[in-house]
Amino acid sequence: MTQGERRIPARRTVLGAAGATVLGASTTLTTGGTAQAAPDTAGAASAAAGRGHGYRSLPVPTVIAHRGASGYRPEHTLGSYRHALDLGAHVIEQDLVPTRDGHLVCRHENDITGTTDVADHPEFASRRTTKSVDGVSLTGWFTEDFTLAELKTLRAKERIPAVRQENTLYDGRWTIPTFEEVLRWAEEEGRRRGRRIWLHVETKHPTYFRGLGLGLEERLARLLRRYGRDRADSPVFLQSFEPTSVQRLAKLVDSPGVVLLSGPTSRPWDFVQAGDPRTVADLVTPKGLRWIASYAQGIGPSLDLVIPKDAGGRLGDPTTLVRDAHRAGLILHPYTHRNENSFLPAEFRRGTDPTAYGDSFGALKRYLATGIDGIFSDNPDTALLGAADLTGRD
Repeated sequence: MTQGERRIPARRTVLGAAGATVLGASTTLTTGGTAQAAPDTAGAASAAAGRGHGYRSLPVPTVIAHRGASGYRPEHTLGSYRHALDLGAHVIEQDLVPTRDGHLVCRHENDITGTTDVADHPEFASRRTTKSVDGVSLTGWFTEDFTLAELKTLRAKERIPAVRQENTLYDGRWTIPTFEEVLRWAEEEGRRRGRRIWLHVETKHPTYFRGLGLGLEERLARLLRRYGRDRADSPVFLQSFEPTSVQRLAKLVDSPGVVLLSGPTSRPWDFVQAGDPRTVADLVTPKGLRWIASYAQGIGPSLDLVIPKDAGGRLGDPTTLVRDAHRAGLILHPYTHRNENSFLPAEFRRGTDPTAYGDSFGALKRYLATGIDGIFSDNPDTALLGAADLTGRD
């Protein structure tokens, strides 16, 4: 399929979300009980599913924009975050890494080789180096070797241009945002849109950075307190693949925590460093989930932990993870839904072009039917329509 042909399904999802906005518009209540204007999001269709206060007030299924609307804009830019809100996302995700002078910036990794134009800056050529990050050898440029002022001379670009060729149109348009800039942006967007802007914030490689004297949790907690997002009902989730990072944050602020979980045989890096023999498979047992529930409010498992794939890449039967996590009082926000064939289970791929859109709605139906509370998506408009299919709301 050519690049031009790919625009058709993408445009359809956007138009569909716009239609859902019109059909689903209604007056809603914020957590504090104040009446607000009709939402400007497609998520209004499922808003009534949310119950309670704080994160329990969010629509179910909750659609979390993975690094913003990264299926349509270069990830972790204000343009990607803003587009996600325009498409209707309920929550916007940020990944945090530090600069050399201790500022928290939004990048999926501290290696910025593939997400910025740093390689085009001769003044930084000597900064290219090889490091071991969480046991993996990487060669490139790293945020911890730059001051914030230096990082601000760089421009963001599309991380996977071979898959998302249209996103390269926006290369160079935005800088790397600091998390404080995102907090201010969220306040402004909240006032403009008449609702609270929810964030899903991940500490990246916290043990590695603590070893460099750049601990993430204390810096993050100070910013959360400064901007009033440190309470149990604050519109923010704090997440990490390292359980001890979530535990550390729980001692600093009351914001809800989420433990991210990857493959069943993997071990969180903080466990590796501490000699803790437990794997993810141990953490997703009822016992492991009760342990997580002692300091966190949710888990973010890979979708494969919810429904495993067989050797051919096709979905099998769901595991008991959703049931077991709910029994422990935990919500589930699995990752990551994407529209492209290369990211979909085998039975939902269409045609032979890995960059073309497959049957994304078919895959969403299988995942959402398990009872998960939300899903991370690079294409939040598609995920919102899939959620509407599940709830029966247009």
